[in-house]
Amino acid sequence: MSGHEIITGTILSPARLDKALAEATGLSRARVQGLIDQGRVDVAGKTASSASMKVGADVPFRIIIAAAMPAEAAPEDIPLTIAFEDDHLIIVDKPAGMVVHPAVGNITGTLVNALLHHCRGNLSGINGVARPGIVHRIDKDTSGLLVVAKSDAAHEGLAVQFAAHTVHRRYIAVCGGHPSPAEGTINARVGRSDADRKKMTVLPNNSSRGKTAITHYKVLERLDHAAMIECRLETGRTHQVRVHCASIGHALLGDPAYGRTPQPLRALLDHLGFRRQALHAAELGFQHPVTGETILLRSDLPPDMMELIDQLRSSNR
Repeated sequence: MSGHEIITGTILSPARLDKALAEATGLSRARVQGLIDQGRVDVAGKTASSASMKVGADVPFRIIIAAAMPAEAAPEDIPLTIAFEDDHLIIVDKPAGMVVHPAVGNITGTLVNALLHHCRGNLSGINGVARPGIVHRIDKDTSGLLVVAKSDAAHEGLAVQFAAHTVHRRYIAVCGGHPSPAEGTINARVGRSDADRKKMTVLPNNSSRGKTAITHYKVLERLDHAAMIECRLETGRTHQVRVHCASIGHALLGDPAYGRTPQPLRALLDHLGFRRQALHAAELGFQHPVTGETILLRSDLPPDMMELIDQLRSSNR
């Protein structure tokens, strides 16, 4: 927690949580909402996951504010694979291992640093200088397609589509075991874990915590003690595919947070040097927010996932 600021106190009067905390701390409601989304707000000893939850007077709270970030991300000449680009947006095929935007511990080498160089600073300013143009994210160790806004008009239009769940997102993953049924829908709320702030967890659907999350999955191929599956997202919550697959007993291979890869699969991953969750954002589709054009792009599986799948195929014969 070095460099972090911790604010403690009690709620002054009954209200929505974001309003009550803004009143008690002097922070803006928008800032409070962001801190809640990051799992940095505790109320009565439990991590708060909803800005709209009602709280009473005299309830204790704790807020953890991360150490200050640099005022502005620096452009860096980092190679990018561009799937589409025009004056309003850019779609990048992100490699596994690249963080999307600067944060404490990762202030250089991010996608934002690379885009600031590539776009000569011409990115939407809606998210501020630390996250210019970022409309959505994929995890550091997930590969695949990501759209970034270059203009504020594109940013606003894309944000509306993501909020309305009309953006087409199809992932390819390799999970442990063989899901049964081979095709289905996982409808389970996802929110911050009380045990570990960095992790998400499945919550009861009648819970006031977390957010609705819906994943449609389908087994594409049965492999040796594993399966290649597709996951189509109806919502886009943090770690959604990883958490949902783990919740039905089929965690993604190589996932360091949500599943222990069983032997002999662990030995294979070690042999291949596969050090990430086996997850790839393979398709991205939406209506261009400025031109109205239908955009649908596909990304081939990266070599490390192809090698993993090939090995699992050969051992399954």
